[in-house]
Amino acid sequence: MSRMSRRVLALVLAVVCALAITAAPAGAATHRVLTALSYNIHHAAGTDGVLDLGRIARVIRASRADVVGLQEVDRHFSGRSDWADQATELARRLGFHVVFGANIDRDPPAPGRPRIQYGTAILSRHPIVESRNTYLFRSPDQEQRGLLHAELNVHGVPVHVYDTHLAASSALDRAEQAREIVDLVGGTGTAVLLGDLNAIPGAPEIRTIGAELTDAWPVSGQDDGSGGATYPAEDPDRRIDYVFTGSSVRPLWSRVLRTDPVASDHLPLVSRLLVRGGR
Repeated sequence: MSRMSRRVLALVLAVVCALAITAAPAGAATHRVLTALSYNIHHAAGTDGVLDLGRIARVIRASRADVVGLQEVDRHFSGRSDWADQATELARRLGFHVVFGANIDRDPPAPGRPRIQYGTAILSRHPIVESRNTYLFRSPDQEQRGLLHAELNVHGVPVHVYDTHLAASSALDRAEQAREIVDLVGGTGTAVLLGDLNAIPGAPEIRTIGAELTDAWPVSGQDDGSGGATYPAEDPDRRIDYVFTGSSVRPLWSRVLRTDPVASDHLPLVSRLLVRGGR
């Protein structure tokens, strides 16, 4: 086929698609494609001991993600991250909208200084309509965990993105947190759950979530022999980072990214998703 013929064919297809969209009856289903990334950034401290938020931004940019769920994010937390507001700075560098969920929230170190916070963040190319962070179950000796929720407007289709980081050292807490997440997310058709769940596939907490949501990796993982392992970053041997989807979201493909395996102690997981909405 000549170059001119290809151009004519492309133009005809574009016109046909435009007419089909224009002619769609009221109430017809709409479809959107969204790339989602889950990434534990370890407050931007790499496995080489270097603090470099710019590396994290470059990894996210290279992923071409539309929405990103980040874990272990500092917000004026301490000198370990130069007291930076990492969520806001990443959003500025990438040109994204952002919401932050403070699971640790302490008084400022001095009058007039910002609060000391640590938790999760959602970055989005698309407008964030509303957001909320919900604290999850915590045993007295465990770190507070939360479920951050952001409703996105993806070209007219509402998509509900959730981001979490489950307990690291308590299976009891993870089990209860998983049940709470199912109560909060279950039944939301356009749900996308991102997070470091600190549990491998087959664990009770993963089975609890998987009974209500679809684990993207088994149905769409483009495996290179790693089995979807994301941790530890330089020699991953376990899959603890996840993308789960609701009934109206179909995973098209999923990959573990190795753009910069030194940038954090986790590798990011990216999934391309087809969202079936309705008007």
